[in-house]
Amino acid sequence: MKLIVGLGNPGNEYNFTRHNFGFLSLDFYAKIHHLEWQKPKLGALWVRSGDAFLIKPQDFYNNSGVAIQAFAQYYKIPLANILIICDDFNLPFGQIRYRAKGSAGGNNGLKSTISHLNSQDFPRLRLGTGNPTVQQRLGDVDFVLGHFTASEKSALPDLLTHVSTEIDKFINAA
Repeated sequence: MKLIVGLGNPGNEYNFTRHNFGFLSLDFYAKIHHLEWQKPKLGALWVRSGDAFLIKPQDFYNNSGVAIQAFAQYYKIPLANILIICDDFNLPFGQIRYRAKGSAGGNNGLKSTISHLNSQDFPRLRLGTGNPTVQQRLGDVDFVLGHFTASEKSALPDLLTHVSTEIDKFINAA
């Protein structure tokens, strides 16, 4: 069993914000695979695809670990089979970085996950949202809660296709 987690904030006002890149990635994946989100269970919207659950925690970003821990414990999913997808403003927009384990690197959703799983030993896919010009103008909080620029939006279909391929690789890995 695998668990794929997209980090984000619940609520329509957060759609297409940088902090919801994880949610957006799973929504895209679900759409191209003709999957329908189910009512919340264990604190997350969820969908099952074969031996994998995709979830979008319904607590706010900084509390994502609650639902992740609930799913992992209930379905007895080992840490190595949990993939967290999150935004990272320290990476240039469009860069994707996979790590098998590691620190939170300042990401509060990862901090919550590490705290609730009692470990840093789970894979994560960091999606670069860095745009120093906009970030400097807005500040960190308004930047991550801000919407993508027009040029970033135009690049999203290709980026989300790439992320979907990475999700498939993770699901299909032995």
